Amino acid sequence: MSLVDLPLLPLGKGRDLDAERGVECPGDLPAASDPGLVERARAAKAALGERVFVLGHHYQRDEVIQFADVTGDSFKLARDAAARPDAEFIVFCGVHFMAESADILTSPAQQVVLPDLAAGCSMADMARLRQVEDAWDAMADAGIQDSVVPVTYMNSSADIKAFCGRNGGVVCTSSNADVALEWAFAQKGDGDAKVLFLPDQHLGRNTAVLQMGIDLDECVVWDPRQPGGGLTPEELRRARMILWKGHCSVHGRFSADVVDELRAQHLGIHILVHPECTHEVVLKADLVGSTEFIIKTIEAAEPGTTWAIGTELNLVKRLADAHPDKNIVFLDRNVCYCSTMNRIDLPHLVWALESLVAGTVVNQVTVDPETEADALVALQRMLDLPGKSHRD
Repeated sequence: MSLVDLPLLPLGKGRDLDAERGVECPGDLPAASDPGLVERARAAKAALGERVFVLGHHYQRDEVIQFADVTGDSFKLARDAAARPDAEFIVFCGVHFMAESADILTSPAQQVVLPDLAAGCSMADMARLRQVEDAWDAMADAGIQDSVVPVTYMNSSADIKAFCGRNGGVVCTSSNADVALEWAFAQKGDGDAKVLFLPDQHLGRNTAVLQMGIDLDECVVWDPRQPGGGLTPEELRRARMILWKGHCSVHGRFSADVVDELRAQHLGIHILVHPECTHEVVLKADLVGSTEFIIKTIEAAEPGTTWAIGTELNLVKRLADAHPDKNIVFLDRNVCYCSTMNRIDLPHLVWALESLVAGTVVNQVTVDPETEADALVALQRMLDLPGKSHRD
């Protein structure tokens, strides 16, 4: 079985209107237009030597990831950068919120470069500071603000992390979201504690219901586009989890009916998904975990086993190529990559590196000192959590 055994829609043609969408599926990735780009990247990186440290997120395309000094999840990469204080330039092949985290954790002497500033994150963009502050005010009007602890996923902007730092909250990753929620509920001693979970409703719901034992009816969704979040004051008062209406445009694509099709077609198939997937998909999966968990699970899997993986396609293809003794398929009818992550391509990387060689720092990502200080408070609270790794 291969990655194309599912009845895929033609690349770039057709839509599955039943799937949750944040972006359209553009089809397969184009080849680098200039065959000399690889040699130019190698030459520029060699010229910079130890002055540059290149970070590559797991979801990056192969043409870029080959030049990464380290690969990993967003928070791991930011910490890797902080552990290299002698590197003058940090080139982050990822998206904007990741580069912000790297700037927060690295020293003022280090400069963080994002090869394409348009490489954002649709999920992070779904929670704007003004919207969150309006929601916070509405919770005060409902008389519950003193009982609410804000928890934000690492996949959020620096100012949302700073909001959590200012308001007694914490940052979490997909690996330690349950520990972060336990910590948050323990901050209020009256038993009426609530969590405002930003910006991914699916990670919040899956963690609360499946790992914390919170009833699904105690989870409500705050829609920033609706007056009062689309909730009544009474609904807010009854809720324990107030989930921001945000989602990952990649992980939100996976559907429960494809899981059913695969199980019918392939006896003994294992369904392995990221907790950013919808609750319906997670309920049907065999295993659920972070990107690092997915990688380690496939590495440890028995030869000959069959896996359908619900996460970004670049990683799924890379895992399939690295483990030809296992049958690995993509858990979607469409072939679709993260459109914002894939803005970091070889031409942009070469331009950024060659600019540094020429003495010009392009696309530097900086976080202002006040935001950085407040965000660090929330990040430090996460680092102080007991028991679990801090991975996405």
